[in-house]
Amino acid sequence: MNRHPTLIVHNARIHTGVAQRPEVQALAVHGDHIAAVGTNGQIRSLAGPATLMIDAGRRRVIPGLIDAHIHLMRYGPSYNLDLRWDGVPTLAEAMRLLAEQVARTPATQWVRVVGGFCEHQFAERRLPTLDELNQVAPSTPVLIIHLGDRALLNGAALLACGYTRDTPDPPGAHMEWDASGSPTGLLLAAPNLSLLDDALSHAPSAPYEYQLNAMRHFMRELNRLGVTSVIDAGAARQRYPDDHRVIEELQLHHLLSVRVAYHLGASTPHAELGDYTHLTSTLHPGQGDAFYRLNGAGELLVHAAVDFSNFRQPRPATPPSMEVELEPVIRHLAANRWPWRMHATYDETISHALDVFERVDREIPLHELHWFFDHAETVSEHNLERIARLGGGITVQPRMAYQGEYFAERYGAEATAHAPPFRRMLELGVHAGVGSDAARLGSYDPWIGLHWLTTGTTLGGLSLYPRERCLDRASALAMYTHANSWFTGEEGIKGQLDVGQLADFAVLSDDYFDVADEDIRQIVSDLTVVDGRIVYADGPFQMHDPAPLPAMPEWSPVNHGITCWRAPRNTAGAQMPRGGHVRQPSTPRRG
Repeated sequence: MNRHPTLIVHNARIHTGVAQRPEVQALAVHGDHIAAVGTNGQIRSLAGPATLMIDAGRRRVIPGLIDAHIHLMRYGPSYNLDLRWDGVPTLAEAMRLLAEQVARTPATQWVRVVGGFCEHQFAERRLPTLDELNQVAPSTPVLIIHLGDRALLNGAALLACGYTRDTPDPPGAHMEWDASGSPTGLLLAAPNLSLLDDALSHAPSAPYEYQLNAMRHFMRELNRLGVTSVIDAGAARQRYPDDHRVIEELQLHHLLSVRVAYHLGASTPHAELGDYTHLTSTLHPGQGDAFYRLNGAGELLVHAAVDFSNFRQPRPATPPSMEVELEPVIRHLAANRWPWRMHATYDETISHALDVFERVDREIPLHELHWFFDHAETVSEHNLERIARLGGGITVQPRMAYQGEYFAERYGAEATAHAPPFRRMLELGVHAGVGSDAARLGSYDPWIGLHWLTTGTTLGGLSLYPRERCLDRASALAMYTHANSWFTGEEGIKGQLDVGQLADFAVLSDDYFDVADEDIRQIVSDLTVVDGRIVYADGPFQMHDPAPLPAMPEWSPVNHGITCWRAPRNTAGAQMPRGGHVRQPSTPRRG
């Protein structure tokens, strides 16, 4: 049996995430696991004739990033249909991209910008007007969803949706009308997102073959950013197994380039216990393999507990029925040893939920269940202590990077300085991780989250937190890697670059630990490895990139290079100060 490494990366600055040995020069991979870490000489001596040798040119290598909160199942199948404004610095540039996409989009299709950006990132500090949309696209339907607060529709999209002066507002949402009583094209979540979702549902959907293609392109985009694992948070309208068909077919054919752990939410308002009784009778947590596995319940556990996440609107009142409906669900999940996650933006929601959790814990211990809250922007110190006592966790998302200005305007500077208190979570021993909440709200770009955790500033440049409440770069990276492995019960399996752990890592375009604060958001991966296989390569490693399929349909923005925006890169030798070449093995690798 050949025991030589299949892959060696050397001449690198490898951040292992392991306290006893935080940095090494080289690593060796055998199959899907890290076989050895050490000095260049130690690791190079292990090479055999079929070992692929990669000279990293002194580049920074990090464990593969883990997104602990993303909506991959819901968004991935439509990824190719969307124009992305993530990171675009000016509204003028965004509108130029929009005009180009309108020109290439067939008349029967829509141009969609579905989340991932905010008005504060633009130098103009505003969204386009409806008149501007209609000028750019007089006949092609255009839909723009901004965070979770509003949607803009041009006249053609209004017509396609069938919205008229007789269209009623759904509960918790509002359609703006002009002086004549006709809809203008502005839809507001107040704070319910149902009207925004309804508008999106009128857009043409992609054929199944296109959805498979789109999911592969979305995973490749995540790989480009250094993401190797995600935890799908589940959604109210996401049903199992129908809405998992795309991801399961790709898994069947070994075409996943991102590891996926998924949660299943309740679908039936006020009958959620029946939903979970059915799920727990047929499925069990951990079912699957290292690439695709069931992780638990949520993030929507009961509809009565949803408190939304729109800081332009007042906090929604918690309905009196919340605890009554939540307790039997938690009791059932705990009895069946199902972990859960729960969407909870506000401390009031968390307080009611913890009252339920503590009652259940007296009869069915919750420790070791790996349950957690998502978001928790206004969680109190008292409730952090309660979570720690029950052995729970919290995943935070960089929603304040997008909505910090709105939050500060509504709640004031002092409340903003603690929203969310991620540093305090770590100090109190709460299991704390981070995810994106992509793609309709935040961007899937992890470097926005790392910038926010380490600088405490919004995309618009507002300073939210005193520097002492931010994290150093190593601690922030740990939240995006090793800490996130707790939420899937995979501690010691992934999230670090250590012997025996899964071979998931990224060779970065720039050194995360050395670049200026403002340059963190410009970082991408030049080489991403998942399960010991190179799944993405660019720059000096481009020769080893598994070439992607063309995006379907042909007019997709993906075919025109429109992804998360980055400043133009200097491709001169400064990108690769020393080395930076790839030596091919002398005999072909299998697979």
